[in-house]
This record gives sequence, C-alpha cells and structure tokens, in this order.
Amino acid sequence: MSAPASDGVAAPSPLAPGRALRARLRAGGPTVGTFLGLGSATAAEVCASAGLDWVLADLEHGGGSEAQVGAIVAAAGGYGAAALVRVEEPTRIRIGRVLDAGAAGVMLPRVSSAAEARAALGHLRYPPAGDRGVATYNRAARWGAEVDALDTADARAVGIVQIETVGALAELDAIAATAGADVLFVGPQDLSYALGAPRRFDAPEFQEALDAVVAACRAHGAVAGILTNDRAGAEAYLARGFGFIAIGSDATLLAATMRGAIPPGLGGNGR
Repeated sequence: MSAPASDGVAAPSPLAPGRALRARLRAGGPTVGTFLGLGSATAAEVCASAGLDWVLADLEHGGGSEAQVGAIVAAAGGYGAAALVRVEEPTRIRIGRVLDAGAAGVMLPRVSSAAEARAALGHLRYPPAGDRGVATYNRAARWGAEVDALDTADARAVGIVQIETVGALAELDAIAATAGADVLFVGPQDLSYALGAPRRFDAPEFQEALDAVVAACRAHGAVAGILTNDRAGAEAYLARGFGFIAIGSDATLLAATMRGAIPPGLGGNGR
C-alpha cells in the first residue's frame, strides 16, 4: 500500500519496482541494468533515469557501503528501476541488512557449490523457509506502516547466484534447481581466470561454460545473466539466451564517455 499524497492521490512507492522485479524475471522477459560502483545515490538516479529495469549496488568491488543502499533504493525507485545489491560476502547479516534497507534482491558472489547456494539463498527468506531476521522498523516495511510486507517478502526477494568458480560450473544443474535461484549470473572476468584463460573471452572453455549456464537455466526455469560492456555485447548475449543483462557500471561508462569526448591531441593531464 502507498501513503496518500497531500492532494489525496496515492503516491507511488519507490519500493514498487523492486516488488515487481521477481515476477518479471519469472515471466521470462529480459531485463537490463548496470552495476553501481561509485557509492552515489545521484549516480544511481542518473542511471535509472535512462530507462534501466534495475541498478545493482556493488558492495564487493565498488566504492559504496550499506549506508548508501536505502538512498539508492529511493533514487532508483522514483524512476521505476529496482535496486539490487551485490553483498561483499553471502552471509546472513549482510544479506538481511540490505533487504531491510529495501533492496529488491541480492547477488551472491563466490558461490562454489549447490550447498553454498542453498545456504545463502536461505538468508533471503524468513523462517521457516530461511533464517532472515524479522523486523518492521525499516524501509522494506515502510518504517512499520506496512507490516503486511512481511507476508509477501519471501515471494518477492530476487536471488542471483554468481557463476564464477570451477566448483559452481561443476554443479550448474543443481544450483539452477535450487529454490530461490532466480538468476545464474556469469562474472566473466572471474570465470575466465578460474578456467585458466584470463580475460580470453573467446577461449573455447569459456564459451562452453556460457552455453552450459544458459542450458541449465532453461532446464530449471532460472534466468541466465551476464555482464557486458556495451549495447552490441548486450544484443549478442540476448540472442544467445541470456535474459538478465548488466551493461558496464556507472564508473566504467562515465570513464569511457569522458575518454571518447576528449578531442585528439588534448588531455593527458598536461603531460
């Protein structure tokens, strides 16, 4: 439910896009987003205003912290984009805190087995299905004004399991079949290193791994996800069967745009 605006018309909630995201993923439609590494709610707002379906605050490699998650949720939600979070480690307290802050779901890094995936995904759900702590004085429950949000939270929380280790590749089918594994997300750089082909994204073993991820997702009703650098890469991965596409990050896109804007012969910081 939404709070009434001053003119009596119900105001849209910035949580609404996040609450609809899992249903969209389950319906099979593709979505596009970007990583947020700058730790800036303003950067999140700028990215969301471009028309993205979601933005993902990166607490594993990015410059932000849990302190920015709530502001990012509100900033992105105002433009109709859901806010997701990659936690620095897939532990109960880290996952619970970002969900309480209003995140629509969590990306789980460095998962190496179906057992690890199952344990981490359990942190996204309340007992008896999981072990998420129960509280209502937070953004996810509109500061106690929407206690019944607890009743639907389990069905809305998006679980994104990263496929970036040899162990995860070996158990792809079991991970894809795990309850709550909505997206299997390839971390291209980490996976290429794990396969002994650092940044060689055309290596046969890397390409075979991508096909295996798509096949496992199709077999078990999950969505295959991946990070790419630009529109051409996004279109190629969509055609290949990936449905959860991250295009760069706020930092990399800003840097690339700035480099492309400098006229030849200028720049170089005066050197």
